[in-house]
Amino acid sequence: MNGLAKNLIIWAVIAVVLMSVFNNFGPQQQTQDVRSITYSEFIRDVQGGRVDNVTIKGEKIEGTTIEGQAFTTVNPNDPGLIGDLLQNNVELNAHEEAERSLLMSILISWFPILLLIAVWIYFMRQMQGGGAGGKGAMSFGKSKAKLMSEDQVKVSFNDVAGCDEAKEEVTELVDFLRDPSKFQKLGGQIPRGVLMVGSPGTGKTLLAKAIAGEAKVPFFSISGSDFVEMFVGVGASRVRDMFAEAKKHAPCIIFIDEIDAVGRQRGAGMGGGHDEREQTLNQLLVEMDGFEGTEGVIVIAATNRPDVLDPALLRPGRFDRQVVVPPPDVRGREQILKVHMKKTPISDDVRPDLIARGTPGFSGADLANLVNEAALFAARSNKRLVDMSDFERAKDKIMMGAERKSMVMSEDEKKLTAYHEAGHAIVGLTVPEHDPVYKVSIIPRGRALGVTMFLPEEDRYSHSKTRLESQLASLFGGRLAEEIIFGNDKVTTGASNDIERATQIARNMVTKWGLSEKLGPLDYGEEEGHPFLGGQMGKSKPMSDDTARQIDAEVRHIIDANYQHAKQILVDNIDTLHAMARALMKYETIDDKQIADIMAGREPREPADWDSGGGSGGSAQASDEAEGGASDADGAAKDGSDGRGDDDKGVVGGPAPQS
Repeated sequence: MNGLAKNLIIWAVIAVVLMSVFNNFGPQQQTQDVRSITYSEFIRDVQGGRVDNVTIKGEKIEGTTIEGQAFTTVNPNDPGLIGDLLQNNVELNAHEEAERSLLMSILISWFPILLLIAVWIYFMRQMQGGGAGGKGAMSFGKSKAKLMSEDQVKVSFNDVAGCDEAKEEVTELVDFLRDPSKFQKLGGQIPRGVLMVGSPGTGKTLLAKAIAGEAKVPFFSISGSDFVEMFVGVGASRVRDMFAEAKKHAPCIIFIDEIDAVGRQRGAGMGGGHDEREQTLNQLLVEMDGFEGTEGVIVIAATNRPDVLDPALLRPGRFDRQVVVPPPDVRGREQILKVHMKKTPISDDVRPDLIARGTPGFSGADLANLVNEAALFAARSNKRLVDMSDFERAKDKIMMGAERKSMVMSEDEKKLTAYHEAGHAIVGLTVPEHDPVYKVSIIPRGRALGVTMFLPEEDRYSHSKTRLESQLASLFGGRLAEEIIFGNDKVTTGASNDIERATQIARNMVTKWGLSEKLGPLDYGEEEGHPFLGGQMGKSKPMSDDTARQIDAEVRHIIDANYQHAKQILVDNIDTLHAMARALMKYETIDDKQIADIMAGREPREPADWDSGGGSGGSAQASDEAEGGASDADGAAKDGSDGRGDDDKGVVGGPAPQS
């Protein structure tokens, strides 16, 4: 209950008490019993000489008999009453009717009106957000930023792991907020704004909270989409209100999440000449570096699309500094896992370093989800501690999808899937510079009927031409195994995603990465036209028809060369292909130790838990056979890149990269 409602209740109670007090003003009632009689009976008693005294009070007559009995009756304004009383020697008294006091009259007459006015004021304040935390129906011009005081922010730098360089960049913000004079006496100024750039889930918001927690200052948090509404001028009004509130609490931090929602480049010419979003951006630019100072107010913003932001927003004086928060490396992932494992009872056999090695490309959010899924698996098994097997199962679920145990595959489908996945594995193990195979499974997971998992030995940030060609060959291994064993007429649609990804890699090698000997190091890739950034829709680089034909021919040449290379590998290792397919039909899932036995010509050992359908989980990329011609397992490849399959990474061997 807010303050206004409490005040209304208090005033209502006071009014009731005053009315009760005022009504009790005047002579007190007699304590003896008073008999009420009719007027006729009263006249007979008067004429019979039985009445001693009478007091007339307006419309009431009170009196006492000779025996001392008090009585009362109604005064009908009888004109002969006075004469009868005097003739019978009755002592007569007359009093004026008691009038209400001026205060009581005003209170009674004006109280309903005053009550209605108070209720109207109360509801108007509610609608304007004055009594509802700024969330009333008419509060669209107020800032929606949530204020957290210095005592409410419990996050510190100890809770942030895996981004040591980013923490070092923002440490001086904490020093400035704690001791501004240290910088000011040397003429230094702290950056007005800090832009945190990084992939989703890397910890940008957490790092901003840690800054506020370390500096012990108020923290305003708002999303970029909270500024713009359907009403014109609302966004600019909210920006003004937010900075006005921040100045009252200075020194403080304003954190704007997903600032690209309001900070996109102006002047695109789409959406009319009076764009509400541009008004909001203009007001934000003025507040950050205008005539009025914002001393002690530091603006921190986060985005994963810095390329779409307006240049005026990024100039010195506004967002002076960009702090890149990248996906963590092996050491960073281990630190993040240890932070999240503090909240979970962990068994002694859990190795965070092994888990970190097996999760390249995972962000902080991915690792938090991994720990949570492992805890859920342990809880389902009624365990008191989360052990390593739970983490392996959680890793398999996140990367490959949940096991579809209810899906029944025919023997023919299982056999075809087994040869498909064995083809991926054998080619991947034979070609140079390819990630080692960690696990092969024909258990349906997610949208895939089978999975071949490759575990990178280290995080990779670039790819050589040899590595890319090896990935092309391994992608075609599954289709080629079907073709060699079952014939061309039995080849299925399961390799659709393999073909799509191989084509994209080969085209990028020719048009973007300059890895074609014929066309050389030239960029033939299409430019992405951003219509909302001033670009033309569907814009592409000028290219002659002859050049386009050469590009298509070179792409086809790269594909054909690696296709034939993979085919020759499988033909030379046909016995190994049969042996691995038989092992998959028997065990459904084989790990790296069994794969090593098969490649060495030995009988594969039995896995400890093969009958339950699960081996130890691997991380990494998966070449999947999708059912019914649908694309393979969805999700981003995690091979040490940023997890989104950027074009300059050459990501293959995992779920379909998103370029």
